[in-house]
Amino acid sequence: MNHKKEPAFWAIPLQDIFDRFKSSEKGLTDYEVKARINQYGLNEIARKEKRHSLEIFVSQFENTLVLVLMAAAVISYFLGEKIDAAVILLIVFINSVLGFFQEYRAERALKTLKEYVTLRAKVLRNGEITEIETKNIVPGDIVSLTIGDIIPADMRLFHVHEMTTDESALTGESLPVPKKVTVLSEMEPLPQDLVNMAFMGTSVTSGSGNGIVTATGEATFFGKTAAFLERKPREADFQKSIRKFSNFLLKIILIMTVFIFLANALLGKGVFPSFLFAIALAVGITPEVLPIIITISLSNGALKMAKEKVITKRLASVEDFGNIDTLCCDKTGTLTEGALSLAGYTAVDGEKDTALVVDSMVCSAVTGKKGRRSFDNPLDSALWQSKEASALEDDVESLLIIGRNEFDFERRRMSVLVKGDSDNILIVKGAPESVLECCISVKMGKSTTDFATMGSTIHDQISTFEKEGFRVIAVAEKHTRKNDITVADEKELTLLGFLLFLDPPKETAKESLKMFQKLGVAVKVISGDSPIITLKICHDVALPITERVITGAELESLNESEFAEYSRKYNVFARVTPEQKLRIVESIAREGHIVGFLGDGINDAPALRAADVGVSVDTAAGIAKETADIILLDKSLGVLAHGIVEGRRTFGNITKYILNTTSANYGNMFTVALSSLFLGFIPLLPSQILLNNFISDFPLLTISTDNVDEELLRRPRRWNIGLIRNFMIYFGAISSFFDLVLISSLIYLVGVGPALFRTSWFVLSVLSEIVITFAIRTKLPVFKSKPSKWLIMTSIGAGAGAVAITYASVGTFLFEFVKMPFLVLTLIAGVLVVYFITAEVVKRYFFTHFEI
Repeated sequence: MNHKKEPAFWAIPLQDIFDRFKSSEKGLTDYEVKARINQYGLNEIARKEKRHSLEIFVSQFENTLVLVLMAAAVISYFLGEKIDAAVILLIVFINSVLGFFQEYRAERALKTLKEYVTLRAKVLRNGEITEIETKNIVPGDIVSLTIGDIIPADMRLFHVHEMTTDESALTGESLPVPKKVTVLSEMEPLPQDLVNMAFMGTSVTSGSGNGIVTATGEATFFGKTAAFLERKPREADFQKSIRKFSNFLLKIILIMTVFIFLANALLGKGVFPSFLFAIALAVGITPEVLPIIITISLSNGALKMAKEKVITKRLASVEDFGNIDTLCCDKTGTLTEGALSLAGYTAVDGEKDTALVVDSMVCSAVTGKKGRRSFDNPLDSALWQSKEASALEDDVESLLIIGRNEFDFERRRMSVLVKGDSDNILIVKGAPESVLECCISVKMGKSTTDFATMGSTIHDQISTFEKEGFRVIAVAEKHTRKNDITVADEKELTLLGFLLFLDPPKETAKESLKMFQKLGVAVKVISGDSPIITLKICHDVALPITERVITGAELESLNESEFAEYSRKYNVFARVTPEQKLRIVESIAREGHIVGFLGDGINDAPALRAADVGVSVDTAAGIAKETADIILLDKSLGVLAHGIVEGRRTFGNITKYILNTTSANYGNMFTVALSSLFLGFIPLLPSQILLNNFISDFPLLTISTDNVDEELLRRPRRWNIGLIRNFMIYFGAISSFFDLVLISSLIYLVGVGPALFRTSWFVLSVLSEIVITFAIRTKLPVFKSKPSKWLIMTSIGAGAGAVAITYASVGTFLFEFVKMPFLVLTLIAGVLVVYFITAEVVKRYFFTHFEI
């Protein structure tokens, strides 16, 4: 950020800033906004896309083995083998072009998904607070900030109340930064020293404030800090599994490649031909289209999830989403309707006193202003939308607020100081236990009573309300001569009464919970509400509770090992703090579970970040939505369950490719390697190996469209390297056995020469890998599991093409194929039939003894 070229907004009086942007504390008009959007553009940063088209294409050649092949092709050319060089380069190019188009399509799909997710901000327009998309904010706008908001633009603050911001991602400062409105004298300070400024992309951690926008889009500090835009996302369980699998493959590939090269070179088949053969073999056994298959499968899965109103922000989270085995969630909006309404209000003596409603409304009214405000708190929203609020709004507007203590999750209460005639009134509202601990007296009619004599009765009263399903908010007050307040003033209060809110259970909750049970996903409810209400809601939706509801107070007294045991053992928690939510999620994850966390509140952000898959909703607080991996357009357990099923379909189809390619490739190539030791010639030319690899992989590009057996969707599954290794050994051995059957028949029964031998084995290798897909794609008998039409059509096309090219002149010219007689074709067909039947029989044994 070059401060010399821009006004030092932190160092000039506020009025000068308002004058510069022709704005005021009343905000801009729609006409002014339209003109400024034309002048400054939308408040967006032209983020570097994940990869440009050219980068995607170039990345297809970044595989080490592909680079070695290209070098080998150049060497072949200079050694006079021009046709071999051309064939190698052609196959590499075609494979790269195919990979480019598939990955480019996936990139566009992810970009489309991100457009579903919008961030919003509260802005003063035409004299009224309104909520708009952040992209429509312009310089001169007046923005209202509250705890949990993502700051949408750079702004100079002109009003703050105990406001701090998290600027760690931008400046590296891990502690919250307190904000002030004083003019600074420094001309070129560090960003973390600009305490009267708020920066785009940071978030409000406490308090509230108002500011005037000084920069948007590319002109912000955020927009000019390239390092911030390149933040590397955390490594998910799926990505860890891919890395482990890649390391496993690499070891095998290196061992086989070195062995084949040395063996053939020492047997006198030429150093360079042996080298080229070994490299081609390495390519043949490498699942080089695995990244493409994964990208295609994940992007298709993400698009299918989007149809179920589940939006993916990171493609890798599609896989983890399907593998979730523990879901942690709040009850509000998941087990309940999430639509709170004011059901009643009562003084401690049982009388309906409208002063309780007025006092509660004034706690969330705009400081020093009249009228309504936009609410992040659903309780405040429910209060102001009630019929009682409409009737009492004039009474609220007659009160002058001169001080405020914002709500926070430690105190669990908020307060305002209202101007009185002789003295001022401190009004406090919040969670009952939080307010009661500050009370010394109780208002009973026109008199007051000592709280100590009424305490037991009041607690029983609250318990009765909660057993009936009401969410209770306590209201208290005290008179004071002070003209400003701090949190320390919230003491020696007089309890006035209670507001009763109702959030009924969702009608679909019972059915949704049954779906999770069928999917093998354990549901843990982690609520900030009272244990009594939480217990009632869980009973209403038929959620089985493990023994009892655990409270945050109980968790607070536990040591680390006891906390981990409670997190594992129990499934319903109430009155927990944000820190306890985080610790519960981390404890479950350390047990080896893949944890999903569903939350939409400000206090959910730490747990969302810690979970393997953070899930939020489009109406969530900005910090929650920014932190999450998955966004639900409809906060529903049913929607979540459908998304998990799609994630499991994606996992199932990726697994099919892994099992197919490891068994078929390693079986065929092991036989090639073995036979090259006793044959007098190289069994397959490098160009034939590459063509084999290309054709056999082609149908698998459509594996993401395949149907997945219902049995595979019933519980979460994780990558199992041991299973893949065993599958490779079992089915690779079967593949090698039938390859050797063909080799023996061709040499000892038919007596073919090198050219016909290579042609015949090429056809068998391609067709066997295509055919075996239909056996190993399902644990069921092949006739009980229907493959997708795309997989069928591409397999038929690839198989027919493999046979046809051996009879075409181009096959003879480029790959040295010869026409196969009817006897050889019959022999190949016979081997394929017996091979398929054997695989069908063996898979039943394998899947019985090795779980997939």
